[in-house]
Amino acid sequence: MKVCFIAEGCYPYEIGGVSSWIHSIINTFPDIEFSLIAIVASRENRGKFRYTLPDNLTSVTEVYLTDFDWVGKGKKDKKQRAHLDSRQRDALKTLVSGENVDWEGIFSIFTTNRTSVDALLMSPEFLDVIMAFYKEKYSKVPFTDFLWTMRSIYLTLFLALKCDPPEADIYHCVATGYAGIIGSLAKSRYPSSRLIITEHGIYTREREEEIIRAKWVQGIFKDIWIEQFRKMSLCAYNYADRVTALFAQARLLQLELGCPPEKTVVIPNGIRTELFSYIPQKPEDDTNFNIGAILRITPIKDVKTMITAFHYANQRNPRLKLWIMGPSAENEDYANECMELAKSLGAKNIVFTGSIKTTDYIGKMDMTLLTSISEGQPLTVLESFAAKKPCVATNVGNCYGLIYGETDDFGAAGIVVPIMNIPAITDALIYMAEDEARCRAMGENGYKRVLLKYKNNDMKKAYAELYQALSNTEMRWRTI
Repeated sequence: MKVCFIAEGCYPYEIGGVSSWIHSIINTFPDIEFSLIAIVASRENRGKFRYTLPDNLTSVTEVYLTDFDWVGKGKKDKKQRAHLDSRQRDALKTLVSGENVDWEGIFSIFTTNRTSVDALLMSPEFLDVIMAFYKEKYSKVPFTDFLWTMRSIYLTLFLALKCDPPEADIYHCVATGYAGIIGSLAKSRYPSSRLIITEHGIYTREREEEIIRAKWVQGIFKDIWIEQFRKMSLCAYNYADRVTALFAQARLLQLELGCPPEKTVVIPNGIRTELFSYIPQKPEDDTNFNIGAILRITPIKDVKTMITAFHYANQRNPRLKLWIMGPSAENEDYANECMELAKSLGAKNIVFTGSIKTTDYIGKMDMTLLTSISEGQPLTVLESFAAKKPCVATNVGNCYGLIYGETDDFGAAGIVVPIMNIPAITDALIYMAEDEARCRAMGENGYKRVLLKYKNNDMKKAYAELYQALSNTEMRWRTI
């Protein structure tokens, strides 16, 4: 069997999270020949892999969302004209309007892989479609701004559609968005194939949150960008054979966004709990109350709120010590701003470790902390529970269900706090530190919960059954 993973902005360029999940799945099925379509921002990322690729991952196709318009064998051609037939012109109208989008017509524009994106965006056909849409809905904004916004939106989409996906039995997209579009294109091109969409976070909602906060897009143009991502996700849902979510509430969001309910299934994340059985523990002479934050230092993790809330908590209880553990390379400017913030506050007892091996550090913590503004079902919380450490986490994704339980009565495994609420996070840290016996009891609750519902082998079995059902192939998989 051949399975092609399609991933945007993660594997194999970034460590942890969704990347580690993909790497684990590939290693789980040694008899499957995997390929990978990796979507990244630009050619600057080319070949900068952070993982040693498994032997059964036989090819990697990189797709760049900002790129030259490469046509043919390595030649850049901006003079080639776009020639659209009547169906393709009508499909372009439906794509822009968002009404009953004819994705097959859109895909056909790129079937030969000879269509110049630049020529298409500058063509009279594209201009006519945009002009009609502008007159119908957006005539009160400057047309020049509107036109260049539309060209920006469709530049990235059309560059993604220029991808020539390798033939596979199953295409497995780890998001909707551009990954879902390429997966839909691949299924259209190879009709006997099957398409799985796995959403660790709900892509459309995450992009909506980013755009609302963004400064590079203003006013009505925010709505246009948000609507574009909704159209793309709906395309992926419609072409998919199965759509998986990590928890029940995420599945409800997928249904809200138009995913057919009969396609959906909930498969929680899982971790190898045995890896946390014999990890280094906190030395007896360590009198600090250690708080571990295992994350990528990026804006979505809201490390600035974490630093500020910890600083106020540390002023009230000097025993508190914060360990910020994870890479900073993804957004070095933000990481530097976080370090400068700690200095400007005069914050004490904060350590930036850089990248670590989780099992080397997490046992030495008294608890963990997550202040993200968006998550799915964070592996760091599950790892915390596997190490019998409670967690204070913001109320994002499945954090409430993980910490307070959904199908058990074990009790709280930490505290859930509002997003970006510095006083609430500060108070939660103080509460956890003032009674260490209670803190350890919460850690035990989390450990029971992860054993009940979030073991790695349970997750792997679910995906083995899913691959088997879609391919009619008997599956062999590794249990560790």
